[in-house]
Amino acid sequence: MKYHVTDLDALDFLGYLLIDRKYSNNTVMSYDLQLYELEQIVRKPLRSLSDTDIISFLRQKKEVNQARTIAHFMTVFRSFYKFLEREEVISKNPMDDLDLPKLPKSLPKVLSKEEVELLLDVPLTNAYQYRNKAMLELMYASGLRITELISLSLQDVNLEMQTVRVLGKGSKERLVPIGDYATYYLDLYIKEYRFLLQKRKDTDILFLSSRGTQMSRQAFFKIIKQLGRKKGIQTDFSPHTLRHSFATHLLENGADLRSIQELLGHSDIATTQIYTHISNQQLQENYAKFHPHGD
Repeated sequence: MKYHVTDLDALDFLGYLLIDRKYSNNTVMSYDLQLYELEQIVRKPLRSLSDTDIISFLRQKKEVNQARTIAHFMTVFRSFYKFLEREEVISKNPMDDLDLPKLPKSLPKVLSKEEVELLLDVPLTNAYQYRNKAMLELMYASGLRITELISLSLQDVNLEMQTVRVLGKGSKERLVPIGDYATYYLDLYIKEYRFLLQKRKDTDILFLSSRGTQMSRQAFFKIIKQLGRKKGIQTDFSPHTLRHSFATHLLENGADLRSIQELLGHSDIATTQIYTHISNQQLQENYAKFHPHGD
């Protein structure tokens, strides 16, 4: 992986995230870009920075960025300087007395059940469309992250048991059940259409691109955005929105939080509890809309 940052301590830190912590390439690249911005402005070794240097940098950034972006910078810097402190590269951590900016709580976007049905109604005339249909059905049936979805191999799918084996964050493996719809379209795609996209016989990647390689996050995002526009879906959404919709619709239909936590691969149930807020918000909106004295 080629990094932007040149500071040697920063490069050691990125290697630690990638190898020891098993962070994804995308996350490590995000950390790289944040540290690179700091490096470009301060123009001195990052290990030598004081809290005054960090504050000066963040003030410059605050003029053009929202609080959430500033918070992300601080998260990266805090992790970086903790690493240097633990490695005994520095004796004083410049982030010790700096507080994260308070962020407004925002709920994740969710598609309605009707919007999901529109999105899943993919025209089926060629191998690419059967692949897209199988991917969408699987994503909504399982709540997989987009990275988990595109990383699946043929061996991860058990059509007879109607399950997929998923390697999630932190290399944690989980077994996720899938429904009849996803099983049907996966079976159809694998047996009748996948070979049409296959350029190399030795690849076992489940969902293949037009080049016969693993699909990228960006390619799948583009596919579902085009489908959404064609279907007239007004809600702004991404692949992750299907994961949020999966969890929210399960909760609305009576599933318990602990089960949803296991299905999503959350290590902390507090992360899963946000979906209760989404359901409560929708409940209030429905009350205001349909109750005679709701407004």
